[in-house]
Amino acid sequence: MIKPVVLVVDDDEELSTMLQRLLENEGWTAKAAFNAAQAELSLSERLPDVVLLDVMLPDANGMELCRRWRLAHPHLSILMLTARGDPIDRVLGLELGADDYLAKPFEKRELVARLRSLIRRQSLQPQTPTLVWEFGVLSIHFLTREVRVNGEAIALSGTEFKLLVEMARMPGQVVSRQQLSNAVQASAYRPQDRTVDVQVSRLRRRLEQELPGAEWIETVRGEGYAFVPRGAS
Repeated sequence: MIKPVVLVVDDDEELSTMLQRLLENEGWTAKAAFNAAQAELSLSERLPDVVLLDVMLPDANGMELCRRWRLAHPHLSILMLTARGDPIDRVLGLELGADDYLAKPFEKRELVARLRSLIRRQSLQPQTPTLVWEFGVLSIHFLTREVRVNGEAIALSGTEFKLLVEMARMPGQVVSRQQLSNAVQASAYRPQDRTVDVQVSRLRRRLEQELPGAEWIETVRGEGYAFVPRGAS
């Protein structure tokens, strides 16, 4: 069995060493990079399954690295670590393309659980995924992480893109709030949290702006949401 590879990008060498031991005890291969330059070199040599990325690095901003790596490597899983627990930072990280976000200090078991969830999600992805899903005038392009209407890219945040992809996997079928929450941020679902509803509403408005008169996302009361393609053959 091939061991999952996790790249730890953090300038705290003591913490990085502890994380490497923790991850290796889980049976994974752990690598460390103490700055952005080392991380870029490691990514050029081999893409890991997951990157643990600290926001504060001596030679770069982790948020900017996340944005850049997401564009360059659409299928790379990124879990951001930060000493700043401000919800605004968490939202920004997710909007820039992070798959999950964890504030320091964190429980080791929680970190392992979130990593395991991301690794499992990756293992379920096909090795050669279809690069474009087409639904009439709307298409989803995975290589560039774009959604296009009549061939023109529309502006969606990273979170909105993930939500649309999760619903578009099963057109016409209900996708629960928990599924949508997990698609945006692994292991983050709380039944009383209405964040997903707000995010889906934003996505619905964006689609209605580009495709007036057609409702592509339907609310199924008490269950979740369904993506209903309009004009797809």
